[in-house]
Formats: sequence, structure tokens, C-alpha cells
Amino acid sequence: MFKQLREDIASIIQRDPAARNAWEVITCYPGLQAIVMHGWAKWCWTRGLKWLGRWIAHLARFFTGIEIHPGASIGKRVFIDHGYGVVIGETAEVGDDCTIYQGVTLGGTSLTKGAKRHPTLEQGVIVGAGAKVLGGFTVGAGAKIGSNAVVVKPVPAGATAVGNPAHLVMPETVSTNASPCFSAYGVTANGDDPISKALRRLADHVCLQQEQIEKLRSSIAVAGIVCEKPSTETRMEVEQISQLVD
Repeated sequence: MFKQLREDIASIIQRDPAARNAWEVITCYPGLQAIVMHGWAKWCWTRGLKWLGRWIAHLARFFTGIEIHPGASIGKRVFIDHGYGVVIGETAEVGDDCTIYQGVTLGGTSLTKGAKRHPTLEQGVIVGAGAKVLGGFTVGAGAKIGSNAVVVKPVPAGATAVGNPAHLVMPETVSTNASPCFSAYGVTANGDDPISKALRRLADHVCLQQEQIEKLRSSIAVAGIVCEKPSTETRMEVEQISQLVD
């Protein structure tokens, strides 16, 4: 128990530059306190003391603002940062080294008792503030969920899910290593966003069409045919369109 607590404290200090020492983490970090109390509630839950487990979870929510159902499975070195408003459902599974920020919901979309209703986060997943992960699917190892994303489908290992509904941003190389460079709040720089990529292609296509239309007008003018430009027509340069897309 104390070995696990030391590991949890060390992981928080590693991932949060505001954490100065172990005493501060123990006394001032509700995420750690909620996980410790969840351990008590889980112990009761698995031994048939269902009401007591729920009562301990209720007290943890009252003192920390974090609700973790005693039936949920929480791995090692899980860091719930800030934590207020976090909800983790009964059949949720949170793997080792995961990071969860404030306002996150790991919720279920099914009313079937006994079924797997809540998501599974594999090792090293980061879930940004306000994100909602809803359903009994898996978020792969090392994946990132951007802040305020609404995820209702599986996320492959190493990918980033952003938006509502969430779409995937795949890195150039996918790594399932649980400890690559840490990305606070699930923010990934220079991600290969498919929507942004599609918009850039459309922008390039528009610019190419503009050039072709101007060449056609020039050819028609040489043939003695007048083709006047509409008064409302304005030419946009590639740099202007790129700025709008970015």
C-alpha cells in the first residue's frame, strides 16, 4: 500500500511542475486523495460490502469533487489533475500511468446491468479537461483525448481525438510506449488533423482553379472574345487561404 502511494506521489511530482514535495501532494491534491479513498471503497465493494463501498465513494466525492464508482478499476500511477467534476463509471477501467484532467466523464451509454458500459483507458492515456468518453470501448495505449472532446468510438493506440464529435488526429509514427513525451491536457503539436489536411487540399485546389480560369480568359481574349470579370470577383492568394485554414 505504502509502496503504491509513493509511486503515485512520484508520478504526480513528475507530471505537475506545480507540485513541490510529497507532503504538499498528500495534503493538497484531491486527485490523489480520491484515488486513495477509491482503494478503500473498492476493497469493500469486492468483498460484498456494496453499501459501504458506495458510502465511501460518496464521501470521497463530497471532500474532493471527484466521483469514482467503487466498481471501477484504477491502475497504478494514475494522476487526476485538479480533478473537480471528474466522473468515472462503474465498469470503467483506467490503466497505469493515465492522466485525467478536471471535468472529465468516463460514462456509459447503455442501461443494461452487468454489461460493459464504460470505457477502458489503456496504459498512458491522457484525457484533457472537459472531455467526455462515452461507451464501452477502448482507448488505446498512449492515446490523447483533447479538451472538451466528445468520444463515442474506439481510439487507436497513439492517436489523438479532438472535437465534438471527436475525430482522430494520427501522428506520423504511432508509438504504444506508455511514457513518450508527456502532453498536458492532451494537446499535440503538429498533429496530422484530417480536417485541416482536407481544407488545405481544398485551398490548393481553389488556387489552381483560379490560375486555370485566368489562363482561359487570356486565351479567349486573344481570340477576340470579351469575357469581363464579375464586379464582385476577388482573387485570394495561397497565403491568405492558408491563414484562414490555420
